Amino acid sequence: MLQSFIAMGIISVLWVFFAFSLAFGDDVAGLGIIGNPCSFFMFQNVGVAPNETFAATIPFALFALFQMKFAIITPSLITGSFAERVHFSSYLVFMVLFCIFVYCPLAHCTWHPDGLFKNFFGTGVEIKDFAGGIVVHASSGVAALAGAIFLGRRTNDKENRAPANIPFVMLGAALLWLGWFGFNAGSSLAADGVAVKAFLNTNTASATAMLAWVFFDCLRGRKPSAMGASIGAVVGLVAITPSAGYVSVGQSIFISLCITIICNIAVHWREHTSVDDALDVFPTHGLGGIVGTVFAGFFVGVLVDGGDGLTMLMYCLCIILVFAYSFVMSMALYWLTNKMIPMRVSKQSERMGLDMSQHDEVYDFAGHEDEIKK
Repeated sequence: MLQSFIAMGIISVLWVFFAFSLAFGDDVAGLGIIGNPCSFFMFQNVGVAPNETFAATIPFALFALFQMKFAIITPSLITGSFAERVHFSSYLVFMVLFCIFVYCPLAHCTWHPDGLFKNFFGTGVEIKDFAGGIVVHASSGVAALAGAIFLGRRTNDKENRAPANIPFVMLGAALLWLGWFGFNAGSSLAADGVAVKAFLNTNTASATAMLAWVFFDCLRGRKPSAMGASIGAVVGLVAITPSAGYVSVGQSIFISLCITIICNIAVHWREHTSVDDALDVFPTHGLGGIVGTVFAGFFVGVLVDGGDGLTMLMYCLCIILVFAYSFVMSMALYWLTNKMIPMRVSKQSERMGLDMSQHDEVYDFAGHEDEIKK
């Protein structure tokens, strides 16, 4: 929980210093890959007046703060893959490096008017990502996969991994469901019809995916569960994110239904591999963002914008490029961080638990010594 919470502090400060400039500053060298870190250094020229380039309907500072929330949640998603294994200090270093070298370039490529994906390789095809299918979910999901591979399995990987507190899981899913309305509808940057469409599609997709996950589990011989309902709801939110403001409500149902089945299969397939992605970040967020972007290519790029086969090809090429960049760069950042501060905690620290070994914090278990020993 602290690994997620601390991102509010680290990324908020980094964003004000120069990360916002890297993502939305003046394009460097006309490549559409990264912004000038001096453009809005320390939020200079980021005031209450609207910026016609980015958001003509709201104060520029509000736009910058809204985008900051995307930057904060992305590394928070990654933490789920390497739970119980990482030094807190090394995680902080990796988070900073990830924001600078992975998140900001992808945000610039996708959402900056001069970004690479706005006119992908000069083909005239614009890769549309309404609220973070590429920038947030694909990047974090792939980085999570890289982290799980780099760090290896948890020491006590034979232990029962049943959820410790299912009500907390449901509470978290409910908070995500509510908060996602702000991310998706807010990406319209105006209280208009697009925002309403995104709001409607987001709720419908999540509801559809929750039911689809539970029913699909039943069809495969599993019992309906609160965990399944929670995971399904989040997968639906991820699935619709790339196209929330563009597609019809019927299309949102189709997209979420298909992606939910794909992610459900991927989650259970992952359990039979050697990859210890503790919270299935890649099979849900990563795969959901990737396939959701492919669906966006068809429903938005082709049906809405009148594209053709080239449009679909460019969307698929973009996803391959994003996957490769996020995976290779994340692996390099894990390696670099590990050289500075060893990332993997000792076996003794892992058995003790990160609450105690990393933070010297434990619950008061007075009177429950027998349960603890067991």
